[in-house]
Amino acid sequence: MANKNLKVQKKTLGVLKIEGEFKKNTIPDIDIGDSIKISILIQEGARERVQIAEGVVISKNNGQIDRTITIRKVLQNVGVERVYLIKSPRIKNIEIIKSASVRRAKLYYLRLRSGKATRLKQKFD
Repeated sequence: MANKNLKVQKKTLGVLKIEGEFKKNTIPDIDIGDSIKISILIQEGARERVQIAEGVVISKNNGQIDRTITIRKVLQNVGVERVYLIKSPRIKNIEIIKSASVRRAKLYYLRLRSGKATRLKQKFD
């Protein structure tokens, strides 16, 4: 039993060491309902450029190194959702535009709404 616990401790120390290499300290506190701008590094052939994605955070999955958020935006009357890995080296900057006061952990109900019905109540700090 003690030998098994020692193996688990060694494994978690190894995982923590690897995660420490990819740790980012510049990530703001993102909540569900926040409108955010994400600057993403896009590679096109031999050159790289920064593309900005903007939208509302409808879900968040908290993990250690694999923390993700789902962003929803409407482009040309079509809803687009994309999942971003927060600690990815491809993400250069995350900026919170405004925060919303929501009472749910996932805002999947926004998929069924359009226009003014998708507005969220703004949170003032």
